[in-house]
Amino acid sequence: MKNNLDFFKDKIAIVTGAGSGIGRSLAMALSNRGARVVISDINTIRIEKVKTELEESGGKVSATTLDVSDYDAVNRMIKSVAAEHGRVDYMFSNAGIAIGGEVRDITIKEWRKTMEVNLFGVINCVDSVYPIMVKQGKGHIVNIASIEGLIPFPGHISYTASKFGIVGLSHGLRIEGTSLGVKVTVVCPGYIDTPIFQESEMVNLDREKVLKLLDLISPMSPDDCAQKILAGVRRNRGILVIPFRAKILWYLYRFVPNLIFKITLWRRNILDDSRIDDSYESLK
Repeated sequence: MKNNLDFFKDKIAIVTGAGSGIGRSLAMALSNRGARVVISDINTIRIEKVKTELEESGGKVSATTLDVSDYDAVNRMIKSVAAEHGRVDYMFSNAGIAIGGEVRDITIKEWRKTMEVNLFGVINCVDSVYPIMVKQGKGHIVNIASIEGLIPFPGHISYTASKFGIVGLSHGLRIEGTSLGVKVTVVCPGYIDTPIFQESEMVNLDREKVLKLLDLISPMSPDDCAQKILAGVRRNRGILVIPFRAKILWYLYRFVPNLIFKITLWRRNILDDSRIDDSYESLK
């Protein structure tokens, strides 16, 4: 097997949601390893900035503004990459959003928005790239889910539901793809220091009070997370739970579920104190 620095050299890698956070760090790490990186994000300013950073460091990169919930746009982008380079080696589906709020407060519109971006964003990428990889007889799909795709947390259940969907999709696709030469990895990060919590929509929740919950945890940096992801992809891991403390939570949920239930119930009680208006659900 090639060493870690040469493994991704000259590979064609697509990364969605690369304008910040884990996606940006994945694009940087892949570029530093010699991959040809195709990056996208819904935020044009951010993705152009990342493109400039990669080019200045000598990377081979192209960038596009992309809404992953738009199937036609995703399909066009992936087919264009395959046509230009003759193949797609890696598909990192990373783009995602979060909407904070209890189920009694969020609307069907907010449910649909989360599912369209998080779950169908991944499905759109899979539907577009998987036939290409099957025809090639090789390729690796990497779907970024969350620890919340393994353990339910109150306060953003639409996000949790979308990430559980990604985990199930990835596990099933890994089985189907094995005999066809297509590898699949699902990544379930815990608390990573990305802008998603600061920028996510909050429905009837005080953002500052919610963020104080995170002060109890020391986050992993996106760069460290990206390194762990690429190491796991190199080894063709089916599931990556990052960092180690997130893996401990996952193990506890599987073997001592009542303990995790009590922990998450404690978190739910704190969220009660973060509600802005107790009568808000009547406005739905």
